[in-house]
Amino acid sequence: QVQLVESGGGLVQAGASLRLACAASDRTFASFAMGWFRQAPGKEREFVAAINWSGTTTNYIDSVKGRFTISRDNAKVTMYLQMNSLKPEDTAVYYCAAVAKINGKYEGLGNYWGQGTQVTVSS
Repeated sequence: QVQLVESGGGLVQAGASLRLACAASDRTFASFAMGWFRQAPGKEREFVAAINWSGTTTNYIDSVKGRFTISRDNAKVTMYLQMNSLKPEDTAVYYCAAVAKINGKYEGLGNYWGQGTQVTVSS
């Protein structure tokens, strides 16, 4: 079973940038579409972005389009989320997961989730 570990979170001011990384434990990572989700305090976890296995197709929620970029390096078994122009409403715990599109919606797969990394954006 692939283990996923996120890193790169932190406390930043509005307008700043952060780059999150999701490191996988083995090369089966390259077989999966991957995604980022986030959960803000008192809110349900939401999908943020996804990337197919080869890195050629990406999808984003509207609120991060033009600010966030998802990418992956299968040779390094790592996925990234470059977050620019951060806003206070981006504050959340960010999770990476293997994903599948089910009934038009991206869902995390089984136990292929990381433990999360906190992103806090101050105004």
